Amino acid sequence: MSAGTLYLVGTPIGNLEDLTYRAVRILKEVDFIAAEDTRVSGKLLHHLEINQPMVSYHEHNRKQRGLELVQRMLAGETCALVTDAGMPAISDPGEDLADLCHQAGIPVIPVPGPCAAVCALSQSGLPSGKWCFEGFLPTANKLRRERLDVLRKEPRTCIVYEAPHRLRTTLHDLADALGERRVSVSRELTKLHEECMRMTLTEAAAYYETHEPRGEFVLVIEGATQDPEQSAADQMAHAIQLTEELIAAGLTLRDAVKQAAKQTGARKNQLYQTMLAREK
Repeated sequence: MSAGTLYLVGTPIGNLEDLTYRAVRILKEVDFIAAEDTRVSGKLLHHLEINQPMVSYHEHNRKQRGLELVQRMLAGETCALVTDAGMPAISDPGEDLADLCHQAGIPVIPVPGPCAAVCALSQSGLPSGKWCFEGFLPTANKLRRERLDVLRKEPRTCIVYEAPHRLRTTLHDLADALGERRVSVSRELTKLHEECMRMTLTEAAAYYETHEPRGEFVLVIEGATQDPEQSAADQMAHAIQLTEELIAAGLTLRDAVKQAAKQTGARKNQLYQTMLAREK
């Protein structure tokens, strides 16, 4: 018996009208449906009058359940994988199942549908020729700092997902790490209270200090326009040159450093120590 097939079926992220004709047909024809949450997907299937058997497949059972699903497909059954909303296997344990199927020689077929990242990117008006998908930032402090440091140097437009209860912290962390970058904040995409706002990261952080975050968020963040390390080096070189000019004009080292740091934005203490080292 030939192996079955895994279909990755995109489902609506809010508006049921976004479900494709092909997706409905596949969901009706497969032998079973693997769902992130059978209760959530059950409502969609009930609306469509689809009665195919369902099995749960999610982050907490993906290892054992993934092997079970592969065995069923190797025996000839066809499976449609769905997530609660959007395309399966995007920031989702479905990527593991797709990998298992490839290793087992089982065809993996995408059935395109809504994706919050792509929707938000197209809505943002920010450069979309080159972009990267970050998903959810790590919550552990060390890993989070490492990822933010990577994003600080990333020249491509970056997409970040965030839940409402973590949005304020994330916006402040992004503003501290990336500075005055433009950001498009998309909320509740395709739903009744859909909203998209364009501002800077600092403005977004300030806005949500006085507005309660509600719904799921997609942040589309402008890429770095210049390598931050090179930018800092250029800034310090300018500050050193200006300090030397001010000293030549008669100012003391301390006063020259203070004025040069103010004019260039360089760190005063770092500039002072650099000038002391140059005098030795």
